Amino acid sequence: MSSTARRPPATYPAPSAIAELLKPVTWFPPMWAFSCGVIASGVPLAGHWDLILIGVLLSGPLVCATSQAVNDWFDRHVDAINEPHRPIPSGRMPGRWGLYVAIIWTLLSLAVATLLGPWGFAAAVVGLLLAWAYSAPPFRLKQNGWWGCLACGICYEGLAWVTGGVVMAGGQAPAAASLTLALLYSLGAHGIMTLNDFKAIEGDRQMGIGSLPVRLGVQGAARAACIIMLLPQFVVVGLLLAWGQPLHALGIVALLVGQVLMMQRFLSDPVRHALWYSGFGVPLFVSGMMVSAFALRGLAMAAT
Repeated sequence: MSSTARRPPATYPAPSAIAELLKPVTWFPPMWAFSCGVIASGVPLAGHWDLILIGVLLSGPLVCATSQAVNDWFDRHVDAINEPHRPIPSGRMPGRWGLYVAIIWTLLSLAVATLLGPWGFAAAVVGLLLAWAYSAPPFRLKQNGWWGCLACGICYEGLAWVTGGVVMAGGQAPAAASLTLALLYSLGAHGIMTLNDFKAIEGDRQMGIGSLPVRLGVQGAARAACIIMLLPQFVVVGLLLAWGQPLHALGIVALLVGQVLMMQRFLSDPVRHALWYSGFGVPLFVSGMMVSAFALRGLAMAAT
C-alpha cells in the first residue's frame, strides 16, 4: 500500500479532541464565581471541603464544559467559516460525536448535582437548560446577542455564585445580599460575553446570528459592552457603602479605574483588542467579585 494513501476516517474522537471540545480554559469563570458564593456565605470552610470540591467540579469541568460542547455542535457550520481548525469542523470529532459528548456530559452533570441537595441540583438544572437553550433550536438564544449574552452571564456567574452559597448554607437559599450581588455580576458578565463575539463577526453575519457586533456595529457593540460591564460594578460600590464596607468599596473603585483605562485601548480597535481586554481587563472585573464576596463574609461573621 502506498505511503501516500489516505487513512480511513476516524470512528471515535481522540481524547485530545474531546478535551479541546470541552475547552478547559473556559472553566475558570464559573469556578471562580462558585468560590465567591462560598466566601460570601460567611460559613467556615472547615467541614465543607467535600461539597466545595464537588461544587467546583460541577461548575467548571461539568456544567461549563457541557455548554462548550453543546455550543460547538450547534455552531459547527459557523465554526467552519470562522474557526475551521476546531474539533468538529476539522473532522477530528467525527460523525455526531460532538452531540454525544454534550449529552453524556449533561447526564454526568445531573448525576453529580444530586450530591448538592435539592437547591444545588435545581441550580445545575437551570444552568444546563440555559446552556442548551443558548445554542440549540428551537430557542437558540445566541441568535439574539442581548438574550444570548444574558443567558451566558447568568449561567457562568450568577448561578455558580448561588450554588456556592447554597452548598455552604446546607442546601438553603443564600442571603438576599449575596443573591443581589450574584445578579449584578451576572448582568455585568453580559458585556464580557460580548467580547467573545468580535472574533466571529463574519461567520455570524453569514449565518444570520444577531450578535451585538452584527446588530450594533463594531463600535456600538464595544461601547455597549463597556457600559454593561461598568454599571453593575458602580451599583455594587454603592451597596457596599450602604452596608458599611467602605474599604471593600474603595478596592472595587480602584479595580474600576483600571478597567476604564484599559477600555480606552479596547475601544480604539475592538476587533483587534477584544482578546487583549479579555485577558487583562476581565480579571479586574472578577477580582471585584471576590472583593465584594469578602465584604459579605465580613458582614455575615459580624452578625454571628
